[in-house]
Amino acid sequence: MNVVDRSRIDVPLARRLVAGQFPEWADLPVRVMDRSGNDHRMFRLGENMLVRLPADPDFVPQVSKEQKWLPWLAPRLPLPVPQVRGAGRPSPDFPARWSVYGWLDGEPAAVAKIDDTARFAGEIADFLVALRNVPVPADAPAPGQHSAFRGGPLDHWDDEMAALLHRVHGRERDQAAGIWRDALAALFEGPPVWLHGDVSVNNLLISAGRLSAVLDFGCSAVGDPACDTVMRWTLFTGRARDEFRRRLDVDEATWARGRGWALWKGLIMITNKPPGQAEFARRVLDELFSGV
Repeated sequence: MNVVDRSRIDVPLARRLVAGQFPEWADLPVRVMDRSGNDHRMFRLGENMLVRLPADPDFVPQVSKEQKWLPWLAPRLPLPVPQVRGAGRPSPDFPARWSVYGWLDGEPAAVAKIDDTARFAGEIADFLVALRNVPVPADAPAPGQHSAFRGGPLDHWDDEMAALLHRVHGRERDQAAGIWRDALAALFEGPPVWLHGDVSVNNLLISAGRLSAVLDFGCSAVGDPACDTVMRWTLFTGRARDEFRRRLDVDEATWARGRGWALWKGLIMITNKPPGQAEFARRVLDELFSGV
């Protein structure tokens, strides 16, 4: 295998990689995770670990970043994050770095029962505030390809947005263009801070109805935290939205840029074919256009 090819990432490959580089775990069973993800393929290794392999060349840079920075972040955060148990090397079987992580108990928020959504919103906001306040070393990762440019200036996506605006029509296109103009005008004036980059219900674990862990720091960086505000529009309503906004405690310019990130995401997904994605995008756009 000369390049990362998601079609060839399977249980036999994961088993060979573990046996070749971590022989102490060679006898542990390997099985596909029910929710394996898109950017990375994941396999359960025994009961207490998982193997995570980048599924596309674009996601390869995320691996070494997580291997370096998750151990730095973990003791400075109020909730568990993935613990690197093994740093896999490129090999003839797989041409990229890969990781073995410790297992974290809990259900993804996408499927878990959450009794108190306002409390949940506050827990997410508190975690993001704690992340934002982690010290920034001189060599911390600035936004770039490894973070899918999360944390960088929104104008990186300006040309793409010009095309995306044509996915809505009439008054909605005018509203979308206005939201985007306002987001571009609300410049980030720093200082750069740690951001997660992909705060979604698939990356949040729930135990006993509470937020118990935060996963997938592949899009993390040090820069503008506006992209971490999008759950205001993608998930929360009513009291939960108010609690998220209050506890996150960012200025109006950050919310304006966050609205731009949410618009970009909604317009990308509005024509997606997988069940539920277009419906999700439509709801997000409705929230944005309503001015909440």
